[in-house]
Amino acid sequence: MCRSWIRKRVPIVAGVRDANEQKRTQLTKLKEKNSNQLEILHLDVTDEESVREAARNVGESLDVIINNAAILNGRGTSIEDIDIEAIKLAFDVNTLGPARVIKHFLPLLKKGENQSIINISSEGGSLTNAYSGDYPYGLSKAALNMLSEKLHVALKNEGIQVLSVHPGWVRTDMGGMIDPTHPKETAEDIYNLINRQVRIDSEFVFVDYQGKPMRAFDVAPSG
Repeated sequence: MCRSWIRKRVPIVAGVRDANEQKRTQLTKLKEKNSNQLEILHLDVTDEESVREAARNVGESLDVIINNAAILNGRGTSIEDIDIEAIKLAFDVNTLGPARVIKHFLPLLKKGENQSIINISSEGGSLTNAYSGDYPYGLSKAALNMLSEKLHVALKNEGIQVLSVHPGWVRTDMGGMIDPTHPKETAEDIYNLINRQVRIDSEFVFVDYQGKPMRAFDVAPSG
């Protein structure tokens, strides 16, 4: 998402779990080219004090919150063999992480303009197209979708858009490097959702990156 907004000269604050990891990410390269537009802050979504401190350091207002931190663990494990701690970890990152971020950043968002909360979800959290396996990931993403629905109801009268977005099967470290969709394509489409350039004709806020309702067999499985 950063590349699209930087090109359009929109200020960005990006959170990183470990400041020492910046050199291994694309964020550092973007920061070098856009030092006055991109700010990188320490933000560990599993640590509420880290989230609280980050919120204190981002300025007076925000227009958009994007929750994209996630973990895919416990793959290929049957329910009989699943480590319950793996499920707890997935919930801590994938569900409670966004809840912590929204808790502390929402006051800043309410002072912004044309506001949106974008929770990056997955078809893995779909109830209508559930598949076996990936228990930690699927359970935590289904809970994230419920969080998005509740936020939508709570904030719609304030004009704040809330979406739970399935980004498709994307070429990333999580999704693999030979998957069909380049992250830039997904980012451009999500950017259009944030700017409300796409009409969303859905009863629920769980949509794909083009704004289409997430129903059974609409898209390929997520990474």
